[in-house]
Amino acid sequence: MKIAVLTYGTEGDARPLAALCRALDEAGHSSVLLADASTLGAAQRLGVRTQALAGDIRGALGASGAIANVVAHSERPGAAAKALAAIANGNATAWLRQAVETARGSDAIVCAGLAAFVGLSAAEALRVPAIGAGLFPLTPTRDFASPFLPPSRVPRWLHRASHHLVNAMLWRAFRPAVNAARAEVCALPPRRRMWSTHPMLYGFSPSLVPRPADWPANAAVCGQWIPPAPDWQPPPALAAFLAAGEAPVYIGFGSMTGFDAARLRQVVVDGVAGRRAVLHPGWSGIDTQGLPTNFHVVGEVPHDWLFPRTSLVVHHGGSGTTHSAARAGVPSVAVPFAGDQFFWAHQLAQAGVAPDAVAGSRLGADDLARGLAFAGRPEVRARAQALGEKMRAEDGLSRAVEAIERSLAGRALRL
Repeated sequence: MKIAVLTYGTEGDARPLAALCRALDEAGHSSVLLADASTLGAAQRLGVRTQALAGDIRGALGASGAIANVVAHSERPGAAAKALAAIANGNATAWLRQAVETARGSDAIVCAGLAAFVGLSAAEALRVPAIGAGLFPLTPTRDFASPFLPPSRVPRWLHRASHHLVNAMLWRAFRPAVNAARAEVCALPPRRRMWSTHPMLYGFSPSLVPRPADWPANAAVCGQWIPPAPDWQPPPALAAFLAAGEAPVYIGFGSMTGFDAARLRQVVVDGVAGRRAVLHPGWSGIDTQGLPTNFHVVGEVPHDWLFPRTSLVVHHGGSGTTHSAARAGVPSVAVPFAGDQFFWAHQLAQAGVAPDAVAGSRLGADDLARGLAFAGRPEVRARAQALGEKMRAEDGLSRAVEAIERSLAGRALRL
């Protein structure tokens, strides 16, 4: 089968879809991944066919970009929705035109991220099945609140309603541009309501978020989507640093940027208090010059290789890094900034492998020091090791490919 996969977001959004494309190709299908140019590196290294979508997610995440305000006001879901919608709405017509052209002749469109509504519209125009893909839960449930709301502030009796509220808010923000693109590119009528009957595949671990019993049959939790481990060797300097002492703390905030990088740098230095640490600055803009000698700075390093060699992982709570740390069997200290990061930080705390999170905008050196002390407790390390064993036994990609094949054959997902 020919399957077009469409997403838009950071590297953490695109990388799991690249892994899914690779798995589809290895199962005998033919895939193509459409995403932002700056996030396609993983797909290209895996040999996945790619196309770059219009836009510049890294620029939007920069200090002067739209998402910088989301980081600065990370606990305001309305601000997040508005900023994210601005990126998608500015490119909706171009994305839809490219999606329709690229997916012509395909058997299905898998869509995710900021391009999800465009992908659903493209599938409608081409009259092919649409399959949603998500890295955090979007299907309403009573088990937990919407990932875009602070987990501890929504009473249980409002959990399900919170999903409907946030989803409606997102659709209201995206709808005008999506409907304008539908009319211009495909001559499709305007759509009043969100799509809800297509299959939804979730690329997160059931060991972290078990499938809610009240979910409909078209929603499946597959497990994390991770590519095959690369044949990777560490730079000599990193290998020497790891061999020179006890397992270090890893510190990295992924694609997060727009915050006060100088302040966070000092918080990290003071909070670590001389412990050995590996720092990955990512897109953060943290100045790595003149760091104390207990820090070793790295570029892109496979998490699956590095995290098991660390004592714990300090990270932003993105879905991918959350899963990588948990799967490695080490505790976390999550420092969420925006969006679903608060949800994942809460899941780690619920599992007992991380302390209660402090938002990146409020984190102080004392907060970080307390988090490191919690993560170093023997009982926390034991829980992290047990969780890692469970997650390493999961095969999210095989389950996702099976679900796609079953869905396109007209059978139930059964996941």
